[in-house]
Amino acid sequence: MFLLDASLAQSIVDRAMQILRTNVNVMDERGLIIASGDRTRIGTRHDGALLVLAQARTIEIDEAMASRLQDARAGINLPLRAEGRVVGVVGLSGDPAAMREHAELVRMAAETMLEQAQWLQTLARDERLRDELVLQLIGVAPAAAGLEAWAHQLRIDLAQPRAAILVELADEVLDADGLLACQQRLRRVLASAVPGLLCAAVSLRELAVLWPQADVDRQPDGLRALLDKLQLRLVDEAGGPVRLALGGHFGGREGLARAWQSARATLQAGRRHRPQDVVLCYDELTLPVLLSGLGEGWRAEELQRPLRRMAEHDREGQLRRTLATWFAHDMKAVPSAAALHVHRNTLDYRLRKVGELTGLDLSRLGDCLLLFIGLELDRSLSL
Repeated sequence: MFLLDASLAQSIVDRAMQILRTNVNVMDERGLIIASGDRTRIGTRHDGALLVLAQARTIEIDEAMASRLQDARAGINLPLRAEGRVVGVVGLSGDPAAMREHAELVRMAAETMLEQAQWLQTLARDERLRDELVLQLIGVAPAAAGLEAWAHQLRIDLAQPRAAILVELADEVLDADGLLACQQRLRRVLASAVPGLLCAAVSLRELAVLWPQADVDRQPDGLRALLDKLQLRLVDEAGGPVRLALGGHFGGREGLARAWQSARATLQAGRRHRPQDVVLCYDELTLPVLLSGLGEGWRAEELQRPLRRMAEHDREGQLRRTLATWFAHDMKAVPSAAALHVHRNTLDYRLRKVGELTGLDLSRLGDCLLLFIGLELDRSLSL
């Protein structure tokens, strides 16, 4: 329900009094003066406004009638309507006959301002509702009853497949006000870039984006190309680093919540494995993302135990770096040795040393998998 507030009422008064050489009052639906050219009258009851509110019509008060009312002055008082009802009164002081034509113009201008304010309030309300809907869809806010009806009111199709994307403002210099301003700029870019895109702020540094995509799971390369272009636009607008993390595509009622969780996990895994990348995709980091959930408890300790045995004899971390490089090059000797800038024989010697210290056989897939998972968990815990 639209309510006439003092700030808007004073704007009506100020605009009218720029043209008219008479005092203008605006009263709320209780008949109280909430804005006036005469500030001493603000907060007092206006008897003429009470008559207008009671009869829902224009009331003219001449000198004779004013003398019979309490603290009343000659003038003309007109109802202000919004949403089909009277929400307030505008009054002009002076001879009603002389003010009549001007009063009607003031009323029309005031109601135009009311309509504009109402429209802006509706836009702001819908934006808040969209934000809340997005947060509910991704599981950040608890789901409310009647979610489908809510989405229908906002003309949002919940059945449309969407990709969950985390937009991170990576600028460490901006303060809270700067981050908020940057968020608003990025949201405008996002809204103009993709029709039907949904966006909400999760924190000062994070935006949740739900990108409409009919075939997200069948077009990963196409979406990746779009994200690369979008990231460049966002960087230009933000004036600082921006990182995007695309989550996986999951079906079902909880699909978007899981997609958002995978986007957040993808961002964390990307910091470890691809710190220079500004666009990260779950499909490219699936294994590190899934392994990141094993970082606690006795299972994690058991998975890391072979590496800890090795660390006791690897003070400078040479063997650990060798093992990580070998895994990074798919356990292929030639590219691994080249990346380490060592001879292949040196690589073979170091890998045998890893096997001796850990008690594992690097020719066995199961043993290699234990070491690989242990490295991944150790990276996750050290982030």
